[in-house]
Amino acid sequence: MFRPIRIDAVLIQAVIAGALSFAHLHDLAEAAGQTGWKAWAYPVSVDLLLVAVWRRLRAESSKLAWFWFLVALVASLGANIATAGLLDLDHVPAWLRILVAGWPALAFLGGTLLAHSPTDPAPAPDREPAPRPVPVADRPEQPEQAPEIPTPEPAPALPQAPSSAVPPKTSAPAVPPALVDHARKVATEHRTRTGTDIDTATLRARLGIPEDLAGAIVAQLA
Repeated sequence: MFRPIRIDAVLIQAVIAGALSFAHLHDLAEAAGQTGWKAWAYPVSVDLLLVAVWRRLRAESSKLAWFWFLVALVASLGANIATAGLLDLDHVPAWLRILVAGWPALAFLGGTLLAHSPTDPAPAPDREPAPRPVPVADRPEQPEQAPEIPTPEPAPALPQAPSSAVPPKTSAPAVPPALVDHARKVATEHRTRTGTDIDTATLRARLGIPEDLAGAIVAQLA
């Protein structure tokens, strides 16, 4: 199925305006002494400069782009106004002949600057700085996970001694061999790093065990 042709008033208006402007630029160039194909090249030069300015303005609204936009606009509007009867095309003044003759070099300069001038890059989004790695020497010592200690079975209750008897000395807590082996590795690592033997407080902090148990282990490691 064929789609119905829709008439776009804006497009028709653009075609009419472009054709009239093209003809006015041709007439002015021809009156200024540019005959033949050269008179037809002037409207193309002005329109190409406007296209280059439009592409640059889409990428960046810079002073350079706006300057050459004004130059191309003055060239196009000037030709339209000059051919409206305000200028005798049979006796074109010398200054206008000079402007028309120098236009190709001016348009080439503007197009080159617009095409090859660097555009300002878009600002990159702010990124959070990566966390600075902490040196090994500055890291706080974390208590290592001590191996599971088997819960000893409760000892049978002893008969109470008379009040006049001397209380017996408290015996050192039993230390499982697995915990002693693990504590020996921690003590060796501490001696290698610091050059001194590990003390009860440090071992207790490293293994997370009671103080009396840590003292018993240190006594076995001595």
